[in-house]
Amino acid sequence: MNVNQSAPPVPPFGQPQPIYPGYHQSSYGGQPGTTAPPTPYGTYNGPVPGYQQTLPQGVSRAPPSSGAPPVSTAQSPCGQAAYGQFGQGDVQNGPSSTVQMQRLPGSQPFGSPLAPVVSQPAVLQPYGPPPTSAQVTAQLAGMQISGAMAPAPPPSGLGYGPPTSLASASGSFPNSGPYGAYPQGQAPSLSQAQSHPGVQPPQRSAPPLASSFTPPASGGPRMPSMTGPLLPGQGFGGPPVSQPNHVSSPPPQALPPGPQMTGTPGPPPPMHSSQQPGYQLQQNGSFGPTRGPQPNFGSPYPGAPTFGSQPGPPQPLPPKRLDPDAIPSPIQVIEDDRNNRGSEPFVTGVRGQVPPLVTTNFLVKDQGNASPRYIRCTSYNIPCTSDMAKQAQVPLAAVIKPLARLPPEEASPYVVDHGESGPLRCNRCKAYMCPFMQFIEGGRRFQCCFCSCINDVPPQYFQHLDHTGKRVDAYDRPELSLGSYEFLATVDYCKNNKFPSPPAFIFMIDVSYNAIRTGLVRLLCEELKSLLDYLPREGGAEESAIRVGFVTYNKVLHFYNVKSSLAQPQMMVVSDVADMFVPLLDGFLVNVNESRAVITSLLDQIPEMFADTRETETVFAPVIQAGMEALKAAECAGKLFLFHTSLPIAEAPGKLKNRDDRKLINTDKEKTLFQPQTGAYQTLAKECVAQGCCVDLFLFPNQYVDVATLSVVPQLTGGSVYKYACFQVENDQERFLSDLRRDVQKVVGFDAVMRVRTSTGIRAVDFFGAFYMSNTTDVELAGLDGDKTVTVEFKHDDRLNEESGALLQCALLYTSCAGQRRLRIHNLALNCCTLLADLYRNCETDTLINYMAKFAYRGVLNSPVKTVRDTLITQCAQILACYRKNCASPSSAGQLILPECMKLLPVYLNCVLKSDVLQPGAEVTTDDRAYVRQLVTSMDVAETNVFFYPRLLPLTKSPIESTTEPPAIRASEERLSNGDIYLLENGLNLFLWVGASVQQGVVQSLFNVPSFSQITSGLSVLPVLDNPLSKKVRGLIDNLRAQRSRYMKLIVVKQEDKLEMLFKHFLVEDKSLSGGASYVDFLCHMHKEIRQLLS
Repeated sequence: MNVNQSAPPVPPFGQPQPIYPGYHQSSYGGQPGTTAPPTPYGTYNGPVPGYQQTLPQGVSRAPPSSGAPPVSTAQSPCGQAAYGQFGQGDVQNGPSSTVQMQRLPGSQPFGSPLAPVVSQPAVLQPYGPPPTSAQVTAQLAGMQISGAMAPAPPPSGLGYGPPTSLASASGSFPNSGPYGAYPQGQAPSLSQAQSHPGVQPPQRSAPPLASSFTPPASGGPRMPSMTGPLLPGQGFGGPPVSQPNHVSSPPPQALPPGPQMTGTPGPPPPMHSSQQPGYQLQQNGSFGPTRGPQPNFGSPYPGAPTFGSQPGPPQPLPPKRLDPDAIPSPIQVIEDDRNNRGSEPFVTGVRGQVPPLVTTNFLVKDQGNASPRYIRCTSYNIPCTSDMAKQAQVPLAAVIKPLARLPPEEASPYVVDHGESGPLRCNRCKAYMCPFMQFIEGGRRFQCCFCSCINDVPPQYFQHLDHTGKRVDAYDRPELSLGSYEFLATVDYCKNNKFPSPPAFIFMIDVSYNAIRTGLVRLLCEELKSLLDYLPREGGAEESAIRVGFVTYNKVLHFYNVKSSLAQPQMMVVSDVADMFVPLLDGFLVNVNESRAVITSLLDQIPEMFADTRETETVFAPVIQAGMEALKAAECAGKLFLFHTSLPIAEAPGKLKNRDDRKLINTDKEKTLFQPQTGAYQTLAKECVAQGCCVDLFLFPNQYVDVATLSVVPQLTGGSVYKYACFQVENDQERFLSDLRRDVQKVVGFDAVMRVRTSTGIRAVDFFGAFYMSNTTDVELAGLDGDKTVTVEFKHDDRLNEESGALLQCALLYTSCAGQRRLRIHNLALNCCTLLADLYRNCETDTLINYMAKFAYRGVLNSPVKTVRDTLITQCAQILACYRKNCASPSSAGQLILPECMKLLPVYLNCVLKSDVLQPGAEVTTDDRAYVRQLVTSMDVAETNVFFYPRLLPLTKSPIESTTEPPAIRASEERLSNGDIYLLENGLNLFLWVGASVQQGVVQSLFNVPSFSQITSGLSVLPVLDNPLSKKVRGLIDNLRAQRSRYMKLIVVKQEDKLEMLFKHFLVEDKSLSGGASYVDFLCHMHKEIRQLLS
C-alpha cells in the first residue's frame, strides 16, 4: 500500500454511512435512542460525509446522546464495508465489538441543545518541558473551518472523522489564549475548536475539531478572544485556579464585546518548526469538500472571509493539516523521562517516590524500600479512605517480581543467617523484621509497623539505640537498613520438617511422527548434549546440584535408565497410561557429570530409534503425571520440560477433541474458547503444585492443539509456554534453541509460597499471574523464575493515616537451585493522601495498564469480550472524569484535561482494547489468543509496555558510526518514509520494514543484493557482511534480543508486500483491520465518555 496514495472519495452530502446489520444504535444505558435521520457524522473511525448548507433559524437541536457507535468501516466506492482504510478484503469476521461501549445507566447527555458534542480528532500540543498536565480544549470559538453547516445531528452515533495521515514533525507550539463566549443570541450552531496560532485548521469533510491541547501558560503570541455571556455548558473565561497538577490556560485578553474578531497580523507561523529530515508530508486521510461560511464566526486570520450574519463569498484556503504531534506522544514522554531521570541513581530512601519509567535505564540504590525492579505500584500515594478510592476508580495494585534479575552494577539481596532461631518476626501478624519496625524501651522491645503489636527482642538480637531511637547496628544489618534481603530458612520452614533435596529436571520428548518428520527430535537431542553443562548453579559452585532424567512418548511412555554404571541406557515402556507409575527409581534421575557417557549415548540413539515411526497420536496428561510421580518418588521438587506437537487425541486421561470454532467470536459463548475443555488438568496441576513440580511446555503445532487447555498446568505451576507454529528447522531453529537455552539456564525458586502483608487499613484482595491458590492469602508456585510477576490488588478495610502511610511486605519462601530453603523479603512504604490531586500526581500509567490488561485478560474467561472492553473504557473514563471534576481548574466542558502522569492512559488503553485477545483480526487463531492471554498474565511492566505499544526504530536516520540505539518514532504508518528502513519490536516479534525507495547502496550493504526487488520477503536472517551498516543493524538486533525474555525471530517486510499487513497490525496508533480505533479517534471517544459522565 502506498503511503502517499490519494484519499478515498467522500460520499455525497448527507448520504447514510454503511453500518453492520444488527447494530441498532441505542443510547447508552440500554434505552433506545430517538429515531433520527442517518447520522451526518459517519461511523466511528469511518470517513465522514459533507455538510449541508445552513441550519434553519430557530430550530433547536436535539441533545446529543451516545448511541452505540457503529462499526468502523472505510467507504469503498460501491458503499460496501471495506477493511479499515486499507480498502483490502471484503468481509470482516463477525461484527466488531470495538465500538459498542456501554454507558453507565442514568448518565445524561451533555451540554445545551445549541452545541452538540462533536467528537473529532484532536489538535493537541506536544509535551515539552515540565507542564504539569495536558489540557485538550474544544472551546466554542475561533476556529475557521470552510464548508457548509450540517443539519441537526441525530441523537445517536459517534461522530468520528476519517483517519488523518499527518507528517511526522515535532514542532514547538506558541501559546494560544482561551476564548471567551459568544454574544447573546449569536451562538454558533456547531461546537468549534479553538485554533492554536501555529495550527492551521484542517479543511475536512467532518465536523469541526472538538478538542485541542492547551499549551502551558507561558509566553508566546496569543489568539484574540471574544467576550460575552457564556453558552450553556461552556467554561468561564476568567483566570483559571492555579493547580500544581495540570497546565492551565492563560487568562483571556480583554476585547470590546461584539461579534467581530480581529485577526493576528500576518499568516500563521509554520507548524513544523523542527521537521525531522527525510519525512515527507504524507496525506492519507479522506478530506472532503470545503465548508461554506458560517454565520457569526469571526475570522481568525486576515484574508479569510469575515463571517457575519451575511455569508461573504468563500475564499479558497491553502490545504490545512491536523498535527498528530500535538496529542500526547508515548515517544516524547519516554524520551523526557530518560533525559530527566536516566543520569541520577534512584535512591529508595524516601517513602512514596515514583520511580523512573521502565523504559529508562537507571541505577537503584536500596536505602530501605524495595527496588522498582522488584515492585512497581499503580500509585505511590494512596487514598486515605475507601470512599475516595471508589470516587477516583484508580486501581490500587502492585506488580511484584520477587526473583527479578538485576543489572551487574547492582548487588543481589544479602543473605542473612540467624542460625537455629530463624528470622525475627512479629508474634501477631508474622511480618518479618524490616527497616520500618520501631524499637522501644532502650531496644528491648519492638513495635510491629504492620499491626502495631509490641514484641520482645530475643537476647541474642538485642542492641542499644542511638539518640534518634535507631539501633546502633542498623546499617550493619540488611533487614534493618535495606528494602530487599534474604533469610536462610530453618527446618521449620521445610516440608515434613526436613531440609529439601536439590531439585531435578526431567526432559519429556514427543517422538510421534510429526516431531520426527520436522527434525525437531534430532535437533533437540543434539542441543541437550551441550546444554546439560549449563544447568543453573548456586554462587561459586563448580557444578550444578540439579539431577536430570529423560522420557520419550507418543501413545505410550518410554523411561530411560541412565545410571553411570551402565554401558548403554536401558528403556522401559509403560503402555497403561490410564494408571501411570514410574517403572524405575534408581538410575532415572542422575548427576550429569557422573552419567555423561550414558546420557550422550541415549541422546544419540533416540532420533534413530524412532526414525521410522508412523505413530501420529499422542497423550499429554499421563506424561505430566509420570514426571510428577518421578519427583514424588525421589522426594524432591523440580521442573518438567515438555516438547509436544499435536492435540492429544489418543485414549488416555486428559484426551481432548478439536473444538476450534471461529463462529463463536463476538458471541456470548466466545469465553468457552479461553476455558479448558476438561477439569482434569486443573486437578493434575493441583497435585503438581503440592509436589513442587513446575511444567514448562514447548509446543510445535501444525494445527489447532487447544493451547487454552494444554497451558493450564504450566500456568498453575508457575511454568512457561513457548509456541512455534508450523516449526521448520531451517527457519525456527535459532528461536527455539535460544528460548530453550535461556529456559534451562535461568535461576528458579522451587516449591515456593508467597504472601503479601500490609499495614492496617488496606489488604491484598486479588492476585493475577501464573500460580495456584488454595486459600485467600497464599500464592503457591511450584516454580518461580526471574521473568515472572505476581500482580496484587489492594482494597481498603479501614481508614489510612497520612502521617504513617501504608506498608507492603512481600515474603517468598522457596528452595534454591542448590536445595537451600530461603526467604526473600521485599518491603515498600507508600504515602497516603486526603486530596485526589496527590493521588493523580503519583500514579504510574505503565503499571496501571499492566494491571488493567491482566484484569481484562482474566475477565474473558467468564464474560463476553464486549463486556470486558466496555468495562475497561468505563473505568478509564471514570478515572479521567474524576480528575477533571476534582483536580482541574474550571474550564470549558469542551476541554479534555488529562493528568500529567496519566496523559498516555488513552493511547495505551486503546492498544489493550485492540489486542488480539480482545479484538482479533481474521488471521488470528484461537490458539494464538489463548497463548497471548496466558503470556500477558505473568508479564512484568516493561514487557507489557513494549508488547502493547511496540518500538519503531528508524535505521538510516542516525549516523552509521553511532553505537547508541536510534531514537524511536511513533507507531503509525504516517511515520514511515519509503526511502527508509525501520525495525519494529514488541518483545515477541521483530520486523525489518524496507521502503520501496531505499537507496541501492543501503540495500547492497544490508542484503547483499543490488536492488529492492531482489530482497527476499520474509527473510529471517540478515547476511553477515563486512560493512559498517550491516554490523550496526545486526548489532542493534542482537541488543534488542538481549533485552527481552524471549527470542524475537526477525521477519523482513518489503513495502507493499503481502507480509506488510502483518507488520501494520503493530502500528498501534492507526486504525486496525479488525475494527480497532485509531489513537486520535479513541481520544475523541474518551472525551465524549468523560463529558457524558460529568453531565
